[in-house]
Amino acid sequence: MNIFSNKPYVPEDAEQLLVLKNLRAWYTPGTDVLSDFSLDLSANEVVGLIGLNGAGKTTFLKTLSGLNRHFQAETALWKGQKLSFRDQAFKQSRYTVFAEDRSFQYFTLREYISYAAASYGKKLPDLSELIRGFHFEEYTDVLLKELSTGNLKKVYLITAFALRPELLLLDEPVNGLDFQSTEYLYRLISGYRQYGTILFSSHILESICLTSDRVLVLEHGRISRSFTGQEIQADTIREVLTEKENAL
Repeated sequence: MNIFSNKPYVPEDAEQLLVLKNLRAWYTPGTDVLSDFSLDLSANEVVGLIGLNGAGKTTFLKTLSGLNRHFQAETALWKGQKLSFRDQAFKQSRYTVFAEDRSFQYFTLREYISYAAASYGKKLPDLSELIRGFHFEEYTDVLLKELSTGNLKKVYLITAFALRPELLLLDEPVNGLDFQSTEYLYRLISGYRQYGTILFSSHILESICLTSDRVLVLEHGRISRSFTGQEIQADTIREVLTEKENAL
């Protein structure tokens, strides 16, 4: 049973934020990681992306974030307009928290958020609530290179939820977090619809089922199944993933 009561129903005619059709992405020519990948995101929804290891989740998020230039798409639209993943306007509309990120190692949290806010053309946000929620009070002035994996993840999560972009991309956001921070993250994700849309990948069914309006199953580089509403049950999704794993 979902513990969050504020999960809304997203109608079919909700405003389309992002539309991708027949996306291909690769690292080595002739070996596609994503193929015939199609996805649409509506404004103000939370979408979970799940799949077995190697299905292409991280490749998709890197491609959408402009870090992988080896791709082709039949259609790519942002708010109904033709989209380039590296367009400045799109870059300022989305923020990505990667599963692992070792950039800006000689910044502290406060220095990094100042840089990020300026890059996104936003006023420096108040971090106090997010710092308390993630129990980060002792580390605000510590260099990122000196932080543990879990605390480094908190830096990028604090930044993401402070900036409140229209599209927030999270790659395995729970990895490395302690129990209290994980519970706080679930609340942040569930409440984000008032600010924008979240697309996040996870191999942890709990995080998917507790927070998502839709769950997309990624298999062999394409979306093979979608779950909505009462279909979003851990046992149901686990059964589908087990079937796919046994079929390999």
